[in-house]
Amino acid sequence: MIKILAFEVRGDEVPAFERIQKSVPVEIVLSSKRLDMESLHLCQGYQAVTVLGHSTLDRELLTALRQIGIRAVSTRTVGVNHIDLEAAKEVGMMVCNTNYGAECVADYTVMLMLLCLRNYKPALWRMQVNDYSLTGLQGRQMASLTVGIVGTGRIGTQVMQDLSGFGCRILCYDPYPNEAAKKLGRYVPLDEIWQQCDIISFHVPLTEENRNMVNRETIRQMKKGVILINTARGELMDAEALTEAVENEKIGKLAMDVFQEEQGIYHENLRDDIVKNRAMAYLRQFPNVVMTPHMAFFTQEAVESMVQGGVCGLYELLTSGKTGMQLA
Repeated sequence: MIKILAFEVRGDEVPAFERIQKSVPVEIVLSSKRLDMESLHLCQGYQAVTVLGHSTLDRELLTALRQIGIRAVSTRTVGVNHIDLEAAKEVGMMVCNTNYGAECVADYTVMLMLLCLRNYKPALWRMQVNDYSLTGLQGRQMASLTVGIVGTGRIGTQVMQDLSGFGCRILCYDPYPNEAAKKLGRYVPLDEIWQQCDIISFHVPLTEENRNMVNRETIRQMKKGVILINTARGELMDAEALTEAVENEKIGKLAMDVFQEEQGIYHENLRDDIVKNRAMAYLRQFPNVVMTPHMAFFTQEAVESMVQGGVCGLYELLTSGKTGMQLA
């Protein structure tokens, strides 16, 4: 029987692991630890491991895993930027990611847009001190705005579908257009997204080519008061450039479910610790900045799908050799 060691297991994942083990002929042992060189010894006697996004699988670790008999790795995430895929290929390690319904992140994205448009954060703050005044809280209606979607994979296209009921004008960009998105919006060059859109939402995987795609130069092209929404990866945006643009009011509203160098911070209880991310600590204090701890994916349905995909993907790799890399 295939033996799998699951790392970074959260309490909410445990029931899903128990269910999948009843339907797939594998033996799964659960650990809350991250997979690194210190925990490597735990993998002795297993054929595969599954991780979340806080385990960094670099060349050294992948080589060591292969040497002790690990043949396959799955990540219970869509993103794979924490795994050196080139090194994995060179050492003969099979890798797969997982996926979940696009609705969870799409729903959350639209929620963030509405929170920004209706000034929910400052309204909530005021109510904590019994200030029920309306000055400064006037919002905007989605139907009067142009929304830009950067990335029209499953999630980006679902966001466009959700927005279609609001009556807003939708522009989109993707180097690989798809027919479903064409029915919901109009593909334009990326420069036109920057220049024409009141709201810009990002739905692309992180690559070296798009790292810091939101920077001083691209922000300079945007409308004054633009609203930026990021539920993809924090490294798509230059935090220093964002801060400057919020301070000078070029960016009118900013909502981020992700942030640069969030590893070791998000999904951890750090209430008694020093959080060593100055850009994060500074940006979150603005009344027009909404930040949440990488939880757009976090629904009951998505967690079930991620665990199932992480286990079934390994089973498929080890029994048939089929790869299972999926894109958002």
